[in-house]
Amino acid sequence: MLLQPVPFTRTRMDESDRTDFDKSSFWRWPSIFPGPALALILAFIAGILSSQLFAQDWVKTGTSLGMEKVRLAVPDFKPSTSDPQNAALLKTFNDTLWNDLDVSGVVELVSKSFYPLQVPGQPTEVNNLAWNAAPPNAAMLAFGNLGIASGKLTVQGWLYDVKNLQSPQILGKQYADTSSDAAARVMAHKFADEIIFRLGGGINGIAETQIYFVSDRTGHKEIWAMDYDGSNQHQITRLGTISLSPRISPDGSRVAFSSLTKSGWEIMMYSLDLNRMVSFPHLGGTNLSPAWSADGLKLAFSSSRGGEPEIYVADATGGNLHRMTTAKGPDVSPSWNRKTNAQIAFVSGRTGLPQIYTMETDGTNQQRMTDQGYAVSPNWSPNGQFLSLAWIRKYGPGEPGSSDIYLMDIASKQWVQLTHDGGRNDFPSWSPDDRHIVFQSSRSGKEEIWTMLADGTKLQQLTFTGRNTQPNWSWK
Repeated sequence: MLLQPVPFTRTRMDESDRTDFDKSSFWRWPSIFPGPALALILAFIAGILSSQLFAQDWVKTGTSLGMEKVRLAVPDFKPSTSDPQNAALLKTFNDTLWNDLDVSGVVELVSKSFYPLQVPGQPTEVNNLAWNAAPPNAAMLAFGNLGIASGKLTVQGWLYDVKNLQSPQILGKQYADTSSDAAARVMAHKFADEIIFRLGGGINGIAETQIYFVSDRTGHKEIWAMDYDGSNQHQITRLGTISLSPRISPDGSRVAFSSLTKSGWEIMMYSLDLNRMVSFPHLGGTNLSPAWSADGLKLAFSSSRGGEPEIYVADATGGNLHRMTTAKGPDVSPSWNRKTNAQIAFVSGRTGLPQIYTMETDGTNQQRMTDQGYAVSPNWSPNGQFLSLAWIRKYGPGEPGSSDIYLMDIASKQWVQLTHDGGRNDFPSWSPDDRHIVFQSSRSGKEEIWTMLADGTKLQQLTFTGRNTQPNWSWK
């Protein structure tokens, strides 16, 4: 897929999550420009095309690492018992499995209109030739059955290479749990991840991952979480104030975030293991946008404890505090290089409008990455090669304004635009499988959480109630 970088403009940043920092600047702080680094991705091949007037960089991206997607047929699983609950749980399972595979980025699902009349529920019912010939022309077949007996839900699933007539079975799995809609969904996620792992180059799927975000649906901005596909949305914090920038730890045990307290903006910590807040020291000043190091031992964040907002690094407990930046102008929104654990990307206003910079974790070798406009919200891919960011490449009086998500190659500084003409898009965060990006967008009329493949396709809205912002994808 070839995408041409073109200039773009963006509306001003959302003011509701920001307080004044510097009245003379064009941008606001505490901007909750998001932090931590996530997710590895794609093939990213850059070249230069020239014309008589100018030369432009072109970037080739794809979610299958240059490989052709596997044609996969996924007929609905069949009932294996006569329990009256079968129909509802079969629908949940079948819908979840189809969606997981559809958005995976590694398979091409064969339309169900091409399927043979007889679909299998177990291996003895498979007719390989009926599936690998026209019209389905499938290379792979995922099938199985679901049944309830004595309150217990059991699912059997298989993955067949229908072109291999002698030994077609690639995968056979069985899952069992207490009968419930949630259990059917989890089983579908698990089976989808098994398929994606085998057909996607040995990269773990994301069907069992979580997304953390900010929602005001209760009347206060609290931290929430949901499954990667938007299901199971549930409230984490109940502080009754403004909480922002949730960042899940690499081991999934804690959520760091910033919250407005009686003493100002503080870094807060919530333990998912204990289901309660845990202590984090009062640091003084305004403290925002925490970011976890890849080993989970350190936090980077922005603090004005010394005057202007600067990037600091502390132990995960808040001790051993070190200041990383000293330049004039606010420095916010750190994002750790999760591959090397040795670099931090951040936003700086040292030259006026906010731009993306990188530095070593000791504060040395600070380099500007963006060349113009209004660039915020860096998020580092797990392979350490790419940054996602929100960028207004043209910014100022009279500009039409558009905030879009971009992808930048760190080494070459070449970039590709992922969103187009869809409201204000901000706060990108990578999935752990390196194939997806979650972000906030106003394209539906108000700020909601959306996901897409990292080539900009397969857009899906995940939230619909209240105003939902600043998503952060779990590390696993």
